[in-house]
Formats: sequence, structure tokens, C-alpha cells
Amino acid sequence: MFKTAFRTLAVATVLSATAVIVFAANPKVGGAAMYEEKNIIENAVNSKDHTTLVAAVKAAGLVETLQGKGPFTVFAPTNEAFAALPKGTVETLLKPENKAQLTKVLTCHVVAANALSTAIDKMIKDDKGTHDVKTVGGCILKAKESMGKITLTDEMGGVSHVTIADVKQSNGVIHVVDKVLLPKM
Repeated sequence: MFKTAFRTLAVATVLSATAVIVFAANPKVGGAAMYEEKNIIENAVNSKDHTTLVAAVKAAGLVETLQGKGPFTVFAPTNEAFAALPKGTVETLLKPENKAQLTKVLTCHVVAANALSTAIDKMIKDDKGTHDVKTVGGCILKAKESMGKITLTDEMGGVSHVTIADVKQSNGVIHVVDKVLLPKM
């Protein structure tokens, strides 16, 4: 009887561990599955919520960089985030003559590290509520935690919320954000 109970407990433990693995899968983004074995660009092009970001990355010439080894953490604004910018901003940034400015905006969304939300949250707590995040574009974002969610304040005072965290990639991680992070210009 003891052996049967022990076997039942062992099987239940294995099944519950398997269930945890299933639930730990990458979230879908923009209706598309995100695959850990694909890089940031390979996954982003499949998200219907990130077509503007993908177009901007292409216009800025950053595709090769974000397909590179990394690691990178990308705070990825949605199409709605870009649409919330003042009328004509996106169109102006996408013009070839504005490539430097577009690159500056986009690289202020990228950190040269693989920073999952748990690591960011720990840094925020270690820094007593606000952690400075230096981006590859030279911007300083202020990371805070509010009601279990990470927020980022850009150099212009705009606040962006991480809406989907920890989308793992082969060369880093994506955190979906609801606002475009802007550098001081």
C-alpha cells in the first residue's frame, strides 16, 4: 500500500512539473507565437501589433544588429504606441533624411543585456524604487514597479507600461510596451 501511494505521489509530482513547463511557454504577441530559438527580428516580423516597429527598424538599418548575437532587451512599442505620437511623427521619422533621429529613438528601446522582468524588478527594489536603465542609444530610462507591472519613464517624462513581459528570444528578450520611449532631442 505504501509503495502504491508513493508511486501515485511520484507520478503526480512529474505531471505537475510537466504542467509548469507547459505554462512557462512564451506568450503570443500580436496573435503570433514567439519562439525562443528565433531571434528578435525573426519573431517581431510575425507580430501584427509590431508592423510599425519592424518598418522603423528596417528604415533605420538596424535589422542586422537585432539579428546579431546580443544579448539584447528590447522594449517593443506596439502599432498603437506609434499611432499615439503627434500626427505625422512616424511618417517624418521614416524619411531617409531623418535616419539618425529614427535610429536614436529606436536604440533608446534597446539594452545590451538579457534582462527578464524578475531581474529588472530586483534592480528596482535594490535601488529603492527606481532603477536607471542605460540604453544602447545613450538614453536613461527610469524603471519602476507599479501594481506588479514595470513602468519606464523616458527622458521627455513619458511613461510606458510593460504590457507583455519576458518574451524570450535566441538573442535576448522582448518586453512589449504601450508607449514610444523618446530621448531628449
